[in-house]
Amino acid sequence: MQNHTLFRSLPKVDKFIEHQDFQNLSKMVLLPILRDALEALRSDILSEKISEVNSDDLHQNILEQYNKIMTPSLQKVINATGVIVHTNLGRSLINPESFDRAKEIATSYNNLEYDLEKGKRGERYSHLSSLFTKLLDCEDVLVVNNNASAVFLILNTFAKRKEVIVSRGELVEIGGSFRISEVMKNSGAKLVEVGSTNKTHLCDYEENITERTKMLMKVHKSNYSIEGFASEVEFKEISKLAKEKDLIDYFDLGSGHLVDLPYGLSNSEPSLHDIMKSNPSLLSFSGDKLFGSVQAGIIVGKKELITKLKKNQLLRMLRVDKLTLSILTQDIQNMLLDKYEDIPTLNMLFKDVAELKENAKVLIKQIKDVVSCEIIDTTTLIGGGSTPNKKIPSIAVTIKIKNYSPNKMQTLFRGKNIIGRIEDEKFLLDLRTIDMNDISYIIESIKCLTTS
Repeated sequence: MQNHTLFRSLPKVDKFIEHQDFQNLSKMVLLPILRDALEALRSDILSEKISEVNSDDLHQNILEQYNKIMTPSLQKVINATGVIVHTNLGRSLINPESFDRAKEIATSYNNLEYDLEKGKRGERYSHLSSLFTKLLDCEDVLVVNNNASAVFLILNTFAKRKEVIVSRGELVEIGGSFRISEVMKNSGAKLVEVGSTNKTHLCDYEENITERTKMLMKVHKSNYSIEGFASEVEFKEISKLAKEKDLIDYFDLGSGHLVDLPYGLSNSEPSLHDIMKSNPSLLSFSGDKLFGSVQAGIIVGKKELITKLKKNQLLRMLRVDKLTLSILTQDIQNMLLDKYEDIPTLNMLFKDVAELKENAKVLIKQIKDVVSCEIIDTTTLIGGGSTPNKKIPSIAVTIKIKNYSPNKMQTLFRGKNIIGRIEDEKFLLDLRTIDMNDISYIIESIKCLTTS
């Protein structure tokens, strides 16, 4: 009898869903949640786990589950790790003005593939080619959705069922277990490893060239470096040999930069301008690493080769959209005008320690009465596979809330979408990557955490 009474107290789906709190919500999301909740209640009634049905609790539970589903999981976070090109946090930031320009383009009809002068179908890549050829003194450019796509497209177009020579020390694996050897295999190209892990010489390339060889390839050592008894062949030597043997020379640079980097970083990694002096057949790099723009795989090189890449049917699957093209165009214009301060990644990288320390003082002044904190000198990495193992100076603020371990602190701040790091058993916020517009939010979050 008790079970029968409880079953009768369960709300009817059609009436329950008409509650005023549910009026403007998606019925497609609500109905499955409600049905699952009612099914769970029926099961609890049968097993005598409950003695009453609380409609208010059911109502609240439904709303909580709905909000959890409908709240976007992709959210803004504050990067206080100090890692500028943080792959897990979206890599390079987009310049707000570039984004505003892209918004104007994307919310209107536009001439993405329409030639305004000729009044007929045009090519989407033409919007970038004239700017890129000036920026890098190259013959032509092609942009795909990321650098892994660029590598795959190049290998598939020119080396399918052919041999590509690569140094063993450059058979990289990047984040997510993506290996250059597997990309090459899936593209249809045959990998020919030369040299050893720590040493490769030019003769290693030359001695392994056969009638099936199509390409000499150099790969940037992303996220690692080989030091000590080690040597590698510079790209200009590889490029020269390839031209002598009538082969394609290709540099998968990964992270390409234009300007001389601070803190002596330019000594460890050549710039795009340095590489272009070798007149490469093909060069590819990421748009959202040290280049400082949007996610893209940028391919520059000989016009004849770029034209062949454009004819590969795979390009339709790898091409970029109007948003990417618009943002890239705006950023390249800024670079041509030497407005590197408008490239957020470079702006963060070039900030000197004195400015970071002043920013830290602004933060610490507002929180010193509620938490234990201090300003410290520290070092950080650029990230994104750029300048591997090379650290740059930075300034951080350590924060300690009573009775909380560093790991607990990290979790608490993550709950506020503030991502810090632990160093020397201290939780800290690195000012290298903190936008000063976010300081007030950080201050309020800290005060909230100390009073909760």
